[in-house]
Amino acid sequence: MMERTASIKRDTKETRIALTLSLDGTGSADLDTGIGFFDHMLNGFARHGLFDLTLHCDGDLDVDSHHTIEDVGIVLGTALRQALGDKAGIARYGSCLLPMDETLALCAVDLGGRPYFVYDATFETPACGCMDTQMAREFFYAVSYSAAMNLHLKILYGENDHHKLEAMFKAFAKALDAAASPDPRIQGVLSTKGVL
Repeated sequence: MMERTASIKRDTKETRIALTLSLDGTGSADLDTGIGFFDHMLNGFARHGLFDLTLHCDGDLDVDSHHTIEDVGIVLGTALRQALGDKAGIARYGSCLLPMDETLALCAVDLGGRPYFVYDATFETPACGCMDTQMAREFFYAVSYSAAMNLHLKILYGENDHHKLEAMFKAFAKALDAAASPDPRIQGVLSTKGVL
């Protein structure tokens, strides 16, 4: 299988982002979004998905965290789509039921090329650190549509908002890693249509 990497740069009036992603990494991360808690979540994503991720974002945090987090989602989704190439030989589907202390998160992914997003999570606090909790939905929505993936995320139960957010990011990493993994039994793409 060819090296599955992508490097994306995206500059707007709100954010300047440079991102490099390797799907077949060791889980190393070099992150600076200006939002410490968001970096913590992305570090967990890289580590538990065994993705190598370098990300630097200079965003308009004097406004709020929205543009930074959403735009990082757009760029990460774009990098995922690019790194996956024609998706030949990959499992296509992946899921994870991930516990974190009192919290249980569910994530399911289909890399079939049709974007769709289902999200079911509520939070008790408006923010964790400097990351607005409502921005988790915007991030995952941006990733799913930019990557053209079907993504379902649900918090089955939990109390601590930090645990809920971290469980979602880690569950997403594990489900995505499973979906993107090569399977030697698959010839071409896993689709009756013959294309993804």
